[in-house]
Amino acid sequence: MERRETVPEMYGSYVFNDRVMRERLPKDVYKAVHKTIENGTHLELDVANSVAAVMKEWAIEHGATHFTHWFQPMTGLTAEKHDGFLSPEPDGSVIMEFSGKELVKGEPDASSFPSGGLRATFEARGYTAWDPSSPAFVKDGSLYIPTAFCSYTGEALDKKTPLLRSMEALSREAVKILQLIGDKDVTRVSTTIGSEQEYFLIDKDLYRKRKDLLFTGRTLIGAPASKGQEMEDHYFGVLKPKVSAYMHDLEEELWRLGVPAKTKHNEVAPSQHELAPVFETANVAVDHNQLTMEVMKKVADRHNYACLLHEKPFEGINGSGKHNNWSMVTNTGINLLDPGRHPEENVRFLIFLMAVIEAVDAYADILRLSVATAGNDHRLGANEAPPAVISMFVGDELAAILKSLEEGTDFKGIGKTSMKMGAEVLPHITRDTTDRNRTSPFAFTGNKFEFRMPGSSVSVANANIVLNTAVAESLSCMYEALKDTPADEMDSAIHALLKKTLQEHKRILFNGNGYTDEWIEEAERRGLDNLRSLPDAMPRWISEKSIDLFLRHGIFTKEEIFSRYEILLENYVKTIHIESLTMQEMVRKDFIAGLVAYMKELGAEAGQKKALIPDAGCVLEEELLRTLDADAAGILEKLAKLDADTKQADGITEPLESAKYYEQTVLADMESLRMVVDHAEALIPEQYLPYPTYGRILFSLR
Repeated sequence: MERRETVPEMYGSYVFNDRVMRERLPKDVYKAVHKTIENGTHLELDVANSVAAVMKEWAIEHGATHFTHWFQPMTGLTAEKHDGFLSPEPDGSVIMEFSGKELVKGEPDASSFPSGGLRATFEARGYTAWDPSSPAFVKDGSLYIPTAFCSYTGEALDKKTPLLRSMEALSREAVKILQLIGDKDVTRVSTTIGSEQEYFLIDKDLYRKRKDLLFTGRTLIGAPASKGQEMEDHYFGVLKPKVSAYMHDLEEELWRLGVPAKTKHNEVAPSQHELAPVFETANVAVDHNQLTMEVMKKVADRHNYACLLHEKPFEGINGSGKHNNWSMVTNTGINLLDPGRHPEENVRFLIFLMAVIEAVDAYADILRLSVATAGNDHRLGANEAPPAVISMFVGDELAAILKSLEEGTDFKGIGKTSMKMGAEVLPHITRDTTDRNRTSPFAFTGNKFEFRMPGSSVSVANANIVLNTAVAESLSCMYEALKDTPADEMDSAIHALLKKTLQEHKRILFNGNGYTDEWIEEAERRGLDNLRSLPDAMPRWISEKSIDLFLRHGIFTKEEIFSRYEILLENYVKTIHIESLTMQEMVRKDFIAGLVAYMKELGAEAGQKKALIPDAGCVLEEELLRTLDADAAGILEKLAKLDADTKQADGITEPLESAKYYEQTVLADMESLRMVVDHAEALIPEQYLPYPTYGRILFSLR
C-alpha cells in the first residue's frame, strides 16, 4: 500500500520559506536575508544573486520551468507574467539561469492596469520589486515571487506597497509608546490577520447556464426557492461527501503552499461554506488570502463545481463576508490586545485598546469605505451582515472596566463561573466573562478585534491599510501627550489620558443588537455615520482629514490618494453597467422567449378545451394568461426604462456623479424589473425557463 504524505511533510513543501533558506543558503547570506525580513533593511545585489541561484535550483527540483513576479494591482485581483529559466547556448543546448537582478526587479507593462490617472496609457513602463517578507512558492510549474508594483515614476500601483507602509507606520508609533512606558526591549510590532473566507459551491453545469453568474458573479433575476435557510439545517451541518472531498483537496493544496487553513464548515445559506486560517503577519496573510481565493476556484473546477465569491450571489439568503481578525504582536512575543488575567491593571493593554477605540471612531468613515464595493453594498445592512454604521463591541467586562476608568471608581471583577449543564456525564465548563456579538461590525473577541464588514471577494489589504494607519495616528497622539511627562507622574498622566480619550470617543461603543432599527436611530443621535453605499462614502476618502492622515504617516502621496478615488468609482460604475447590460440581455433574449412560449401553450390549451367543450370556462388558463400578460407589459416598460437610464448613465463623465446615478437610478431600475420578472418566473413551469432556478442551483449538490 502506497504511503500517504503526512500533513507535517506536506505543509509548506512548495514554499521557499525560512526553513529552506536556513538549510540551503550560506550562513552570511541567510543572516542578511533574515535581517531584511525582520528589520526591513535593504538587500544588496550580491546577496540577491546568491538567493536567486539557490531559489532557482530549489524551484527546478519542485517542477518549475518558469518564474513570475506575482503582484496585486488595483483591480483587486492578482497578476503575473511568466518567464522561462532557459537560456539558449550557441551549440543548440540550453542552460537554466536566474539572476539576483531578475529576482529583485521585474518590468511588466503597466499601461493596462488601473492607475486612476497616475499614468497615461502610452506610458507603459512599470516595475515589480521583490518582497522578501512574503515567501516565494512553486505553483503550476512556475516559481511565484511576491512583489510590489509601482509606476515608472515611483507611485504605488498596487495594494501591497501601501499595506507595507501602514505596517511600518504602526510599528514605528507602537514602539515609541511601548518604550516610553518601560518596554525597552521592544523594537518592532507586527500586525497579524486571520481572514475567514466564506464562499458558495454550486454545480458547474448549472452555473454555465446562468449568464448573470458568468458575467457578474451574482444572480440578477430569480424567484426564491420554496425552501431557503429558514430551517437552519445547513449551518454547521454534516458535510456532503462531494463537498467534503473538495474541502480536503483544497486544504492539501493550500497546505503545500504554506497557507495555514485550519477550520472548515457549512455556513448558514444552502450551498454556502467557510474556510478559516491561523493568524499570520498581515502582509503574508493578505497574500495568502489572495492565493486562497484563486485556489478555491481552481480546485472547484476539478470537482465540477463553480466557487462563487460574490458578496450576494443569491437574493433572499445570506451573502458572504470575510471577517478580518486583527491584532498586534511585539517582537518579544506579546499580544498587545491580550487583556491578561487582570485587564484593569494591564496598562499596556488599556493604552492599545483605547488607541483602537479612538482610531475606529475618528476614522470610521474611511474604514467603512475600505470595504465598500458594488457587491458588498448589497450585503451590508442585511440581516446576515453588520449594518453600514460602524460601532465597536467590547463586551461586558471591558465595558465595566472602561466605566470605572471614566468614573474613577474601583473595578470589581466579573469572575469566571463554572457552568453545570445538568447531566453528570458532561464536564463542568468555564463560562467566558463576556458573550460574543455577531451583529457588531468591529468586535473584541478575547485577544483581537474582528472586523466583520469586508466582503468575500475583496482584498483585505484595503481594510488593514486604513486600520493600521488610524491606530498609528492614535498612538502617535498619545505619545506626544505623554513624552515629556516626568517618570514619577507617568501613571497618573496615562490614567488621565485614557479617561479623556474614552470620554471623547465612547460614542462608538455599543454592545447591543446592531440589526435593529432602534440602533440605527440611536447611532444617528450619537453622530455616527450611516454610509449606505460606496458613492455615499467616497467623498470622505479625499477629505482634508483623510489626506492629512495618509500623508502624515507616509502611506500614500496625494496623487496616490486621488488615483484610488478615481479607480474605486470607475470600478463601481463598470460593475453596475455590466450588470445592467447582462440583465437586459437575459430578460430580452432568454426570459421573454420562455414567457411567450408558455403563454402560447396556455392559449393553445384553452382553445383545445373550448373546441372539445364549447361551454368550458378555462378559468385557470385565462387567469394565468391575464397575470402573465400584465407581467409581460410591465417587463417591456421596465426594460425600456432600464435601457434608457443605463445609456444616460454611460454619458455622465464626472466620476462621483456617474456612480450616484448608477446607484440611485440604474440599480433601482434593475430591482424594479427584477420584481416583475421574478413574479412571472414563479408562475412558469421550469421546462420553459432558459436557466436553472434557485431551487436547482442551491439544492443540487450531493
